[in-house]
Amino acid sequence: MDTSKTETPSSDGERRADRPKKIQNARYEKELFRLQLELVKMVEWIKHKGLKVVVIFEGRDAAGKGGVIKRITQHLSPRICRVVALPAPTEREQTQWYFQRYAAHLPAAGEMVLFDRSWYNRGGVERVMGFCSEQEHREFLRSCPEFERMLVRSGIKLIKYWFSVSDEEQERRFQNRLEQDHKRWKLSPMDLESRTRWVAYSKAKDEMFAHTDIKQAPWYVVDADVKKHARLNCISHLLSMVDYEDLTPEPVELPKRTDAGAYVRPPFSDQTMVPTTFP
Repeated sequence: MDTSKTETPSSDGERRADRPKKIQNARYEKELFRLQLELVKMVEWIKHKGLKVVVIFEGRDAAGKGGVIKRITQHLSPRICRVVALPAPTEREQTQWYFQRYAAHLPAAGEMVLFDRSWYNRGGVERVMGFCSEQEHREFLRSCPEFERMLVRSGIKLIKYWFSVSDEEQERRFQNRLEQDHKRWKLSPMDLESRTRWVAYSKAKDEMFAHTDIKQAPWYVVDADVKKHARLNCISHLLSMVDYEDLTPEPVELPKRTDAGAYVRPPFSDQTMVPTTFP
């Protein structure tokens, strides 16, 4: 990428002195497709070797997590790579062990699961918005590292990404969502409330990192102020986290169809067709 630098405020109040200029669209599309082909190879290796991979995507609202997940899964089989984006817990789930509803979605052998937000809701939105008690939050910070160490010991490859976006860029994306009808649904009441609690979210994130950035499952921070850069950098890093081999099969020759013989198929007029609205 072009290495010309500009200076931009970070989400943590410091200054980022190493912001590259935005990658050109043609190069972005080329690099993205190259990485997506590698993802296909990696996922086939995961299936072949019976690996269990969990990838967590966390960060502020409008940080670009969903866009990265969409590009990761674009060419992958949903039978091998699936996305988990849980809604708010039900009354019954609120009475369960906190990690219980997340554990139900962990991968079996040969699967990769992408969590679009995860058990870290308790360290972020629940903490800031008052959806959990002080005692529940302290217990989460104490038990989360042990829970993740247990996952790793069980053979799960756990990869955690935090998407870091500056307050100026988040504001720009919020305004963009307000102006475009197809994006307005993304602005939930929770998103709007989060604008007034920027500092509280920063404090909660810093406290969460202090307890859960562990050797067995460290946090990897993605500079997400430029969406295209974040996508390429995150996917490239994800590929580096799995030591995979290329299992692409050799080209095959398609067999000829068998002769239908005396079989006569029913006419199209006997079927209910979708109206041809577009030629």
